[in-house]
Amino acid sequence: MANGGENRGTAAAPRLIIVTGAAGSGRASAMRVLEDLGFYCVDNLPVGLAPTVVKLVGESRKDFAGLALGIDPREKLFFPQWPAIFAELEREGIRPEILFLDASDEVLTRRYSESRRPHPMGHGGISVAESIREERQALAEMRERASRIIDTTATTIHELREIVTAWVKGAATGERMALAIVSFGYKYGIPVGLDLMLDVRFIPNPFFVPELRPLTGLDRRVHQYVMNQPDSQRFIDEVGRLLEMLIPLYRREGKSYLTIGLGCTGGRHRSPVLARALRERLSASGFDAEVRDHDIAR
Repeated sequence: MANGGENRGTAAAPRLIIVTGAAGSGRASAMRVLEDLGFYCVDNLPVGLAPTVVKLVGESRKDFAGLALGIDPREKLFFPQWPAIFAELEREGIRPEILFLDASDEVLTRRYSESRRPHPMGHGGISVAESIREERQALAEMRERASRIIDTTATTIHELREIVTAWVKGAATGERMALAIVSFGYKYGIPVGLDLMLDVRFIPNPFFVPELRPLTGLDRRVHQYVMNQPDSQRFIDEVGRLLEMLIPLYRREGKSYLTIGLGCTGGRHRSPVLARALRERLSASGFDAEVRDHDIAR
């Protein structure tokens, strides 16, 4: 078990993170990140035992950063009991934080198809798609209460590690808010976990320029085409000024992350270009942001 990390809790009230989400979305990977950050991690613990384990970790002489419990809908004792258990924990001065992992149905289905593993919610011969729908229904309330939702549809293991680490450290210190700008395509649906969303489909689409159609927003020629449009720089300047006002206000309220979505039709041309231009605008104002392209490879 890894030690180290920031010691959030006291002996009486260690920090508690509940890690849950759709099967196949990266819950086990997130638990490994938390273990590396110094959390005492327990997977699939019956939630009725959570207060006891929290107490034991709080009384431990080891310098744990906190406790992380991995939960999924198969834990039949968990979902009927979790509101009462959370209320009990809060009476003890412990406020559980929920880290919720999610991904698109398409990606979850593909991951199970490639691994040839049965879906954990599968029973009676139901399909993977039906299992995913059943699981989403079971998780709906937990997702609503989540402190942080991470969409792993287009996220690598390394990116997931960076996102979880930034969230954990930012929430622990209150000194740093993780900023992310996500480009996406509306025709594929809106990514989960966006705090702010802006539609950039008013910019002329490079898709209709034959020589630019097969390229992406990472190509210099597409970048020049998009940024040479009369409204592109104005959009970046106006949104940049808005965010310069909003980010300190969110930080003041204790928000540890802010995810901004920029959407175009397919997520390949306009939104990746403008996401990077917005990052540069924010960087010039002293705000560091990462860019993630949700649909650029589709």
